[in-house]
Formats: sequence, C-alpha cells, structure tokens
Amino acid sequence: MQVEQKMSVDIAQFAVLPNGTNYPVIGLGTHNVTGGPGSVRDAVKYAIDIGYRSVDCAHAYLNEKEVGDGIQAKLDDGTIKDKKEIFITTKLWDTHHNRQHIKENFQKSLDNLKVNSVQLLIIHWPISLKDGDNLFPKDKNDQFMFENHDIVDTWKGMEELVDAGMAENIGLSNFNKTQIERILHSARIKPCNLQVEIHPYFSNRKLVDFCLSKGITVTAYAPLANPDSPLRTGKEPSIFDEPVLKDIAQKKGKTIAQVVLRFILQRNIIVIPKSVTPSRIKENFDVFRFSLSPDEMEQIWTLDKYPRIFIEK
Repeated sequence: MQVEQKMSVDIAQFAVLPNGTNYPVIGLGTHNVTGGPGSVRDAVKYAIDIGYRSVDCAHAYLNEKEVGDGIQAKLDDGTIKDKKEIFITTKLWDTHHNRQHIKENFQKSLDNLKVNSVQLLIIHWPISLKDGDNLFPKDKNDQFMFENHDIVDTWKGMEELVDAGMAENIGLSNFNKTQIERILHSARIKPCNLQVEIHPYFSNRKLVDFCLSKGITVTAYAPLANPDSPLRTGKEPSIFDEPVLKDIAQKKGKTIAQVVLRFILQRNIIVIPKSVTPSRIKENFDVFRFSLSPDEMEQIWTLDKYPRIFIEK
C-alpha cells in the first residue's frame, strides 16, 4: 500500500504483507456485536458465503470459538477448501503480556479458532494488566491492577510465535508513534500492521502517514464511528446524520456506510466494519464498484474534527 498522500482511486482487493501474505482490504469485524449466542458464528458463515475472506476477532471479545465454528462450517459444506483461505486476525490481550507464558496463552486462541496458526496476531493494547485469566483484574478499591511488562519483551514473545509457526504475521493495535518506534528499533521481525480507530470524525492522519512510510499496513477499526458503542455519551454526532455524506451517498446511489468505507479504502487503509446483520454485512462489502472524486474526498475530510472514541483508560 502506498503512502497516504497518494490516495488510490483504483483499489486492490488485497494488501501484500512483507512475507507475501495477501491481506484482504475489507474484513468482517466482530467487536462488541449485538446478538445472542451463535450470532457471530452465523455472521461469519454468511460473510464467507458472499465473498469475505477476512475475519477480525480477539481473545478479549470472547468470540474466537464462534469465529472458529463459523469457518469450520464453511469448510465442512465445501464453500472453502482450506481454512487458510480465510485471513484470521486475533489479538494478544493485556493480561497475557508475560513473555514466558505468551505461547501457552495463545494456544488457547488457536484451539478456540480450530486452527494451527493465524495469518495475523496483534498486541491489543500497549499496556499490561495483571497476569491471569481475568480479563479486567481490579483490586479491592475497584482499580485496575497493572503489570510492569516491557512491551519490547512482549514483542520478542510474539516473534517466537512466528518462529513456532503459530502466527504468520504479527502487528500492533492502539500503539502511538513513540511506542511503535520502540518496537521497530529492537524488532527482529518488524510489525506488519497497526490496527487503530479511524473514521471521518477522527482521521488519525499523522499516525497513518508514519506507518505507511515505514511499510506498516494500517487497519481501521470503528470505521463507521461505532454509533452503538457504550463508550459514546449520546452527545456525539453521527455520520449517518451528516449532510455531506448524505449528499454524496445520494449522488452515488450508495449508502452512507458504503461512502465512508470507500473513503477510508481510498486512503489506502484496510477496513473491518462490524455487523451480524446479513443486509449490512452485504452492504459493507459492496465498495469496489464505485469511487470518490478528489473533491468528494476533500468534502469528507472536513468532518475530521472530533476526538477518538476508544481511549486507553
């Protein structure tokens, strides 16, 4: 993928990672989806049926098993011939940063996903919580309990997973420029991807430019500004109410979601919109048969004036 300032109108359907792996530029996100048991599994099955070949999940989302079940079902019915046809991204959680235990902890993710390796494993956050199975350990005063693990040492544990054949590629999530530079300075295997919050209200432009200049692909989570996030107060604007986006969508004969996803893709950024609703999963995937003009891109850039939603606390 090119440096962001050279925005693409013709979009390749894959980003090529340094080891030659094809990373689909649109995937199914599964963070904080609504729906009962089996909803993620069914969403994965439907997404694969209509052409998705990338699924993003995480240990902390508690949905790796359903993702694995969905992929297994599509292998069993012959839709795919090999699980490796699906680019699986999952994440190392904050309570698993101890290098000595990374391999055994990650094996649980592989078991849940029913695979021997994943195409991409990323460190979920650059902070370490108290080691253990409790995702959000707190003390008697209801304060988070942290560990003092050096993220550089954690990265070495990630490299060991590549050596062991458990992860084909490794990357980062929610890291800032300084933290990324620390990893780059000491890494034997460079991070190939950064996953961060990006949407029209929060472009993350400087960080995106930095990563792309270093050969690090970028994936946008919450590309539609996550209107149903519990982290929102209800006072924030919604992209679905923006006149600029409504106007462009009407002219293109597309939905606002499709316009926003196309905007991010033309910035040379991968997108992983989340949904368990078949119509929306299909809608989000239909972003390759139209493009935005430079003027339309500039109009959407004017919305870049709000703070991020997901803040490390």
